[in-house]
Amino acid sequence: MDPAFLSLSIVILLFSVILHEVMHGFTALKFGDRTAELAGRLTLNPLPHIDPIGTVLVPMLGFLPVLLGGGPGFIIGWAKPVPVNPLNFSDIRRGELLVSLAGVAANFALAVLGAFLFHLAVNFAPNTNISLINVLRFTVTINLILGVFNLLPIPPLDGSKVVLSFLPYKLAARYQSLEKYGLLIIFALWFISIGGVSLLSLILGTAVGILGSLLNVPLRLF
Repeated sequence: MDPAFLSLSIVILLFSVILHEVMHGFTALKFGDRTAELAGRLTLNPLPHIDPIGTVLVPMLGFLPVLLGGGPGFIIGWAKPVPVNPLNFSDIRRGELLVSLAGVAANFALAVLGAFLFHLAVNFAPNTNISLINVLRFTVTINLILGVFNLLPIPPLDGSKVVLSFLPYKLAARYQSLEKYGLLIIFALWFISIGGVSLLSLILGTAVGILGSLLNVPLRLF
């Protein structure tokens, strides 16, 4: 594997998951909640955002098939969630909805930017280094994966918070109680396979493939 591509891809992955969380905190600040700001989390410095499971273990597990020579990896990851206190929002319902969507919007924006630069390079700079082309493809792919993954309605992912913002209080409380099982549900979806393909990979791969086709970019991980 090209070391330059691998190094840049790791940087892109880190930047993407960190920007996702920073946008949650920044949007919360716009609604009057300074929790993330006071915790020093409105920064692109990776150190405050590292999550041992989501930023280290899970991406390594996804990359393991590549290292073992058994096939392509399927990378998912997340940074340490930015602390947010909805009680500080000027408009709680609207604030919770937009704060939840802000991280996903950041990932989709990075995917669109990556697609734009990819087409610019391919169509107007045909001599662009192939490693850079592949990094742009990776940028599109990983941010589509992150965006779709975070939209899954599994607490505590962003998709669940979007659902919560539309539920009546009692039903929302029951739904939110699933949060303690969220990581177990995600790992279960990862390890349950259909035809030898992880159920989580099947869900994400289908949605990401459709979005990649709309952006007209040949998707690429490793």
